[in-house]
Amino acid sequence: MIWVYRFLFFPALLVLAPVYLWRMRRRGGYGAGFSQRFGADPGLPAKTPGRPRVWLQAVSVGEMLAIAPILEALRGDGAEVYLTTTTSTGHRLARERYAALTIGIGYFPIDAWPFVARAWRRIAPDLLILAEGERWPEHLRAATTRGVPVLSINARLSDRSFARLKKFPRAAALTLRGITRLLAVSADDAERFIACGLARDRVTVTGNIKLDVTIPPLADTEHTQLRRELGLAAGDLVLLGSSTWPGEEAALVAALQSARAAGLRCALLLVPRHAERRAEIEAELNATGLRHHFRSRGPAAGAVDVAVADTTGELRRLTQLADVVFVGKSLPPHTEGQTPVEAAALEKPIILGPGTSNFRLITRDLLARGAAREVSDPAALARAVGELLADGAARGALANAAARWHADNAGAAARTAAIVHEELTRRF
Repeated sequence: MIWVYRFLFFPALLVLAPVYLWRMRRRGGYGAGFSQRFGADPGLPAKTPGRPRVWLQAVSVGEMLAIAPILEALRGDGAEVYLTTTTSTGHRLARERYAALTIGIGYFPIDAWPFVARAWRRIAPDLLILAEGERWPEHLRAATTRGVPVLSINARLSDRSFARLKKFPRAAALTLRGITRLLAVSADDAERFIACGLARDRVTVTGNIKLDVTIPPLADTEHTQLRRELGLAAGDLVLLGSSTWPGEEAALVAALQSARAAGLRCALLLVPRHAERRAEIEAELNATGLRHHFRSRGPAAGAVDVAVADTTGELRRLTQLADVVFVGKSLPPHTEGQTPVEAAALEKPIILGPGTSNFRLITRDLLARGAAREVSDPAALARAVGELLADGAARGALANAAARWHADNAGAAARTAAIVHEELTRRF
């Protein structure tokens, strides 16, 4: 099967390359280190005798934020860690936060045999750790060929991925063969991996390490300054659109206008999932006549109706300003959803649409425990926003339920770190 994959990979890469190159150009920051995607020398130091070298791949910002406890544990075990990512935003965050915990930070090589072989010769890891959905056939084969164990941590299967792997069992085998141990985020995900062919004795449920998020609270002075920089007037309630996707900004603007028509003092803070959509969002806002400001242009000159945080790595800070949080990529036609975990950890009232397949279990649990509200469409979103902004007690009930849910689901990072330690001590 690997030869079929190799035969098809390059034609598929040529077809998809223009799309990905266009995205890279829009998002920016991909110039430095670009050759590492083709297996170029990442400039790592020579291996230290007696110390295992661990290659850890975390695809983007969310995964980068979640792996901090794992990196700390690896340092405690004496491992030297090479950390890779896929996105420019993830790469920038890794360099800002983890330089002291790693021997190098780079980009993950494209899953084509020549590039993978070249990278593996240069990196020469003793253990490969893949976060969440990172399961690449060529890299897994390279690990197997070299006798290198592979840990898949915080592993999950979305509804779409599970359906595809069940439909094509040979493809499932290709993406799972070579995994030494898989640490699933839930029992449901564990059973999905087993149904796709992974041996039961290789699967352990550790929970979701993203639920162990600890977010430093803003001091009162920081809170005030951040509001001023964004143009959020003192006394205004803040509706946050967290990691929004196309169509959702317009729905949130309509919700803001409806709430204001009902006499509520409020403002909208938009944090789009992709900052490069700023021109599209600005055109929509210009058409409304609302006062707006984009954070990338510096501090706001005065109060605005809509603040747009078209920056990266600030969502956790910005969420602390919110009175109500709408979690994006969840209103139709979107079906996958962004994570509600940070909002819950910060004890915020949460609203989300019906499309939450990437976080189906988390969402189901939040809703069952009264820690979030689900809305079906923009009209329902506007009603829910108006109700919550007008009712402090209702906001408080949601916030308290979210706090209890978060506290009850802690511990995954420690369990994951313990298994990583176990794997290292067993083999090195």
